[in-house]
Amino acid sequence: MIISIIGVGLLGGSFALSLREKYPNMKFVGVDQSVVNQKIALAKGIVDEIMTLEEALQVAELNILATPVDAITLLLPKILDQIPEGRTLMDFGSTKELICKVADAHPKRTQFVAVHPMAGTENSGPGAAFKELLPGKNVIICDKEKSDTDCLTLADTFLRDIGMKIHYMKPVEHDLHLAYVSHLSHISSFALGLTVLEKERDEKAIFDMASTGFSSTVRLAKSSPQMWAPIFDQNKQNVSKALGDYIEFLKKFKVAIDSEDLPTSLDFMSKANDIGRILSGIEKK
Repeated sequence: MIISIIGVGLLGGSFALSLREKYPNMKFVGVDQSVVNQKIALAKGIVDEIMTLEEALQVAELNILATPVDAITLLLPKILDQIPEGRTLMDFGSTKELICKVADAHPKRTQFVAVHPMAGTENSGPGAAFKELLPGKNVIICDKEKSDTDCLTLADTFLRDIGMKIHYMKPVEHDLHLAYVSHLSHISSFALGLTVLEKERDEKAIFDMASTGFSSTVRLAKSSPQMWAPIFDQNKQNVSKALGDYIEFLKKFKVAIDSEDLPTSLDFMSKANDIGRILSGIEKK
């Protein structure tokens, strides 16, 4: 089987490396506008060959669309226009409602499977890809009933083969939940990074005092703006609601601190500690 990776970055590259481990004789072809990405993908063994989009669509039985989400919405109709009958297209976008609406408008909708691997790092590009990224992680498939049975089975099989845990959601539900558990955390990290950078202009020693707690909290601020700006834009209503809820809680925390209301501060933090129990439960599933 030949698989094309359209947008050879962290997710697409890691998927290829994991699948290659399971199926060493499988062939991967890469499609990427960046010559640098092409060279890295070949050097790391992520893909065996670089092709144009048109060439890849004619030879690949499974196509992975792993570009930023704004490029996905532009490329998806073009790919479905050209993809031969019986072939499968999967996307790896971090938003789903708009992408699924674009797919729904195409007569070849059944050849598309809407997928979101719940994994990543603050790094991007094929140089950041590694085979251990996806195994053991959750992956969400949206609108499975709209995909052809054979296409859905192919996607299911390969995702399970690399050790991913599949969940099914509607696109609207997916985008709402992701606004809180993923998109908000990235915005918070970007905002914290900006806040400290502003302060650093006057106090050069602040980074000398930065602890591992700061580093772990601000880690996501190193994420690619080119990837995240379109995500925030496509999910703007949910992200805005999540931000509003977060800001209101920050205001309450500030009032408690300003008024020296230690019991309220303790209560907030004690309730927040429960997130550890919830995350432990997610990890054990």
